[in-house]
Amino acid sequence: MRVLARQMREAVVEAKVAVAEIQDAVTRTERELGAERQRLADAERRGRLAGEIQDQETMTVAERFAAKHRERVGVLERKLAAQREELALAERELTDMQAQLRSAERDRPAMEGERSSETAWRDVQSGGGARPGMDLQDELLKSDLDRAAREAAAARQLEELKKKMRKE
Repeated sequence: MRVLARQMREAVVEAKVAVAEIQDAVTRTERELGAERQRLADAERRGRLAGEIQDQETMTVAERFAAKHRERVGVLERKLAAQREELALAERELTDMQAQLRSAERDRPAMEGERSSETAWRDVQSGGGARPGMDLQDELLKSDLDRAAREAAAARQLEELKKKMRKE
């Protein structure tokens, strides 16, 4: 039962990370959509200005660009809608997983010492505190540290390779 609870906790942490990644993707898409809408407005404005001075060539180019940007806006709007649906689904699944985990931890038979520590952790969490190993920020920080270590190792290897190449 303990192994199952640990696996459930790990799954909850992974789900929290996935939700955060989807939220980041939604933010990026919203930014892209805003920029693309601005490009569309610019192309349409250029077309209108070219029409006012009867510059047919510029109008044609502006219309072509406006069509391209209009199509891209449509694609990004559909992408954003799909990402928002995916985010809602992931958040519902995370909520369900957290409820199942709480239920499993509450219902699992534990020794008296474990029960009191579980009760203490639940009290800390209900008061707004975070339990080590369950906090998304801890996981993201650990991921950032791991990435920084990998990047530092790659930089060291690159320096070693450069030294070798200079010697040859």
